[in-house]
Amino acid sequence: MLNLSRRKFLQYTGAAGAALTTGGISGAARAQDPLKIGVVYVSPVAEIGWTKQHSLGVEAIKQEFGDKAAITVIDNIFMPQDAERVFRELAASGNQLIFGTSFSHGTPMQKVAPRFPKTAFEHCSGIVHLANLGTFEAKYYEGSYVAGASGAHMSKSNKIGFIGGFPIPDIVGPANALLLGAQSVKPDITCNAIFLNSWFDPGKEKEAANTLLSQGCDVICSMTDTATGVQVAGEGGAWSIGYASDMAKFGSGKQLTAFTLDWSADYLRAAKGVAEGNWKPEARWDGLAAGIVKMAPYNEGIPADVVAKLKQLETDVGSGKVHPYAGELKDQDGNVKVAAGSVLEDKDIRSMNWFVKGMIGKLG
Repeated sequence: MLNLSRRKFLQYTGAAGAALTTGGISGAARAQDPLKIGVVYVSPVAEIGWTKQHSLGVEAIKQEFGDKAAITVIDNIFMPQDAERVFRELAASGNQLIFGTSFSHGTPMQKVAPRFPKTAFEHCSGIVHLANLGTFEAKYYEGSYVAGASGAHMSKSNKIGFIGGFPIPDIVGPANALLLGAQSVKPDITCNAIFLNSWFDPGKEKEAANTLLSQGCDVICSMTDTATGVQVAGEGGAWSIGYASDMAKFGSGKQLTAFTLDWSADYLRAAKGVAEGNWKPEARWDGLAAGIVKMAPYNEGIPADVVAKLKQLETDVGSGKVHPYAGELKDQDGNVKVAAGSVLEDKDIRSMNWFVKGMIGKLG
């Protein structure tokens, strides 16, 4: 597997530009040739976090395909102009399957994919589909709902805190579900929310976590690409909830659980589809039932009867018996957004741009 940083890749493709084609793959690859796959990460691979979980999906392909796959990984590609060039060069280099791993990769992939109709593109967190561009996403809100319930069981202040990277639907929705899960246990509990406008800014995240502690939050959840929130919460004597990876080792024994992500099935499905010649662009959106979202082990400090309730809640949410966005739901201003007896439709979940009643903070 070839691993290149952003700078090295751009230097590499610039030097090799004369040798690259510009019209996509010409003809099917020979059966004996390895499947060429390009993967673009939004940040460097760390010990834990969003990009780490995507790297495990790549590892699943390596384990399954061995030398029958040639994988090029490019990391730390966030800016759209860089991403467009990287996707274009990967496609021009003959990669038959290309993965983008961030919402910010969407527009660049939408521009590049039509130019290379014989290349399969897979976009994690994407919402736009083309003839050769599919998407896959996780129902984060299912995990955050269960995690929120765990937080309410252990909170003494009836105040929990949430730190998000950006106020986009993929983050706003799970933040709301965190509080709704907590309110299913304690109806009067509230949640203070802070957005960093960055996926990776440990200093800013530390400041946000300390702010939440000073506001009386005794449970903190962060949806960023670091374990800073978990670490600061633990050091401050508060409970924490991890995201993407199990972050218990950073939480001073105070991580309640984490809603983790396992993209392996999505990576393998796409790779096998291209290798077998039957890949089609799909819109995959899975959660607890499919194992894309998984709950990390519950903290030993949680009473056994509460753990049993949480595990049952996992099952009920996964099966649809319990829907995190079941009405009646009101927004911060008291307006009814979901009527009693109804549930929020998928399209509205995936475009959520409002906070539920009890959330304290702004989206702007």
